[in-house]
Amino acid sequence: MNFSTAAAYLLSLGNEVETMKLGLMNVRILLDALGNPHNNYLKVQVAGTNGKGSVCAFLDQICVEAGIQTGLYTSPHLISITERIKIGGQEISKEDFARLATLVRETSESLVAEGRLETVPTYFEQVTAMALTAFSDARVELAILETGLGGRFDATTAANAEIAAITRIDLDHQEYLGETIEEVATEKAAIIHAGSKVVIGSQQPRAMKVLMDRCSMAGVFPLTFCEPNLSAFDTSKHSNVVAFRTNRFDYWDSSLGLAGKHQIENACTAVMVAETLRVDFSLSIDEEAVWNGLEDARHPGRLEYQGRFLLDGAHNVGGTKALAEFIQEYETRQLTLVFGAMNDKNVSEILAILAPLAKRIIVAEPSNSRSLTCAEILEQLPPNLSKVKTFATDNVANALDIAREVTPADEIILVTGSLYLVGEAKKILNN
Repeated sequence: MNFSTAAAYLLSLGNEVETMKLGLMNVRILLDALGNPHNNYLKVQVAGTNGKGSVCAFLDQICVEAGIQTGLYTSPHLISITERIKIGGQEISKEDFARLATLVRETSESLVAEGRLETVPTYFEQVTAMALTAFSDARVELAILETGLGGRFDATTAANAEIAAITRIDLDHQEYLGETIEEVATEKAAIIHAGSKVVIGSQQPRAMKVLMDRCSMAGVFPLTFCEPNLSAFDTSKHSNVVAFRTNRFDYWDSSLGLAGKHQIENACTAVMVAETLRVDFSLSIDEEAVWNGLEDARHPGRLEYQGRFLLDGAHNVGGTKALAEFIQEYETRQLTLVFGAMNDKNVSEILAILAPLAKRIIVAEPSNSRSLTCAEILEQLPPNLSKVKTFATDNVANALDIAREVTPADEIILVTGSLYLVGEAKKILNN
């Protein structure tokens, strides 16, 4: 297969959330048939509701600065599926992507023909196998794996990572993970296993209890202490200048490359994972590499400015609160809100947070089978918005055109509610 054929094949397997099969048996059989490539390098698995992508971005850049050959696997992508697999900080080529997709497809179909699998593995399972194989081919020292959903049955968990890192836990994907914080935390805590090193980021007490109980049951002692000292806010970069102190080392002031105060706790988690790699696995990561990595990290689509557009992939209540806090604290300009969401999100609560901040609201429908319609979103707008002008369109390009037309040049346009919306908008803006 060439790249276009490979991408089309993966899409033919269905939406990665709607066709998801929670469980590890299929992906383990697939990885075994591929020679268990994940056994050839050290692995960090990052799980959590919010912040896991940012922790991965910080940690990957720290390792790049330290000269460590690193593989990074994240999801979803914004524009190109090749974004999901990076080696040494760079996306893999379309040619390598096609080669890996062909190998995994042929292996999957052979397993079905032999009767070892009933059906071919899912979209996410196959891309995960591609990433783990790519890292083995590139002889990476370390793979950083962002959990797709939950933890217990996510395909990345089949890699049996030596280090488990867990970011802040909140309610999201309740139909899969449970209706309470304790139930969600239990699913994510399942990536902790006997013999693993564990890093736990800032948590609300109920989630922390579940995580600590899991650590106790597995006989492991997690690293949880990292004290930040916020020195200043760099208005030119919309970023925080922070120093960190842990039980082991002190890190001098660094201007975080990712914007928003919520990134301080994500940086803390990345720092603790970097220390674990340094102390427990003898990787050469000094304080300067940490400092430079925190400053140079980038995470597209998360509080990302493009001209007068502000793109943020907040898609649950926790992420939306962080976005709103950033706007209220650091943005003095009035804003137009371009909003779209998937059908499994708490849209009414998200809009209750965002709508009062906007002067105008444009409801849009991303090109995704899980998207809510404009009518469904409009029904969930909070009352008493008589002074807010509202528009609706089923086309993201039209939504951006309307936003440009109705928004004065000295105001901003916020695009949020879904990473799929942000990705589609970013592609249009880049072109």
